[in-house]
Amino acid sequence: MLGLLVLVSVLGAGCGSQPRGAQQTAAAQRAPAGDTSPTSPTSPGPTNPTGLIGPTGPTVQSGPGGGPGSRPEPGAAGHGDEPGRPAAGGADAPQLPMGGRTLLPRFRIVAHYGSAGGGALGVLGEGTPEQAAQRVLAAAAPFAAGGRPVQPAMELITTVASASPGADGLYSSALPPAAVEPYLAAARAHRMLLILDLQPGRGRFLDQARRYERFLQEPDVGLALDPEWKMGPGQVPGRQIGSSDAAGLNEVSAWLAGVARAHNLPQKLFVIHQFTESMLPDRAAIAARPELATVFHIDGFGVRQDKLDKYALLAAKAPFFTGFKLFLDEDTNMFSPAETLTLTPPPDLITYQ
Repeated sequence: MLGLLVLVSVLGAGCGSQPRGAQQTAAAQRAPAGDTSPTSPTSPGPTNPTGLIGPTGPTVQSGPGGGPGSRPEPGAAGHGDEPGRPAAGGADAPQLPMGGRTLLPRFRIVAHYGSAGGGALGVLGEGTPEQAAQRVLAAAAPFAAGGRPVQPAMELITTVASASPGADGLYSSALPPAAVEPYLAAARAHRMLLILDLQPGRGRFLDQARRYERFLQEPDVGLALDPEWKMGPGQVPGRQIGSSDAAGLNEVSAWLAGVARAHNLPQKLFVIHQFTESMLPDRAAIAARPELATVFHIDGFGVRQDKLDKYALLAAKAPFFTGFKLFLDEDTNMFSPAETLTLTPPPDLITYQ
């Protein structure tokens, strides 16, 4: 994969999360709150009625009410309703990794972010997929104190924005399915979600999502879209911050909801990354789908007050959910798990990069 150019100007007052390293060398800072601008897998993996994930993983609660298919009472976990609950689907319907068919707000999801082949794009790529899984489990464990069962996850960047156009002229390169499969296998070994992250360059999110349809037909695979890396004509990743209109995101969510219906899947995670208002200029027009748990994921890095300001500006309201990213290297005095859970509202998805 080709690397990104160094961003020419420093944007903002210390918030940011552009991928770094040999594959993407952009050292960009996010704009401030005011904003200036396989064989197809078939099984969800082994069951574990005790809720223990692996021999060294965290204890994950079975959820309010007892068994893995139970659901919280309305109003639980800071949400006034329970949007996106799919139909029961019958006794043999596909289940989520921890059981049941409702992902949010029943669980709190804790993920590591990155791509295959090294840690340049995030912590997930360091070491083997199994080593990555063990780090996710360790990171997820402290969040069990937050009053909701924890669902560990891996967010794998499967299409990577590039400073060079490539053969198709789209400024994005794609991981082959063979590179995705080991992460899905490791996720399933520990009852995790796998989230496929798209950085489309000048391409269309929908075209890239369809490339991984066989994975997205599975009950334990979600999708994340990164408008930061969605370029318009004449734009180059790393030279400016991208954006996506609601129409482009809605066509993906409509397609993904259709996949979920066609395969009788449980509620599917759908993540939209954001750290400036201009990245989603008509965010109010983004559709909520009953088959999807849609999360607006707040990605700013920097000092604590900048992150708090960004969170207050961009936090979601029902029927949507809120995500929060913690940067192991870029954040100043990074929030601890306990401190992260004091945010208002407490995030539904926490991702480490």
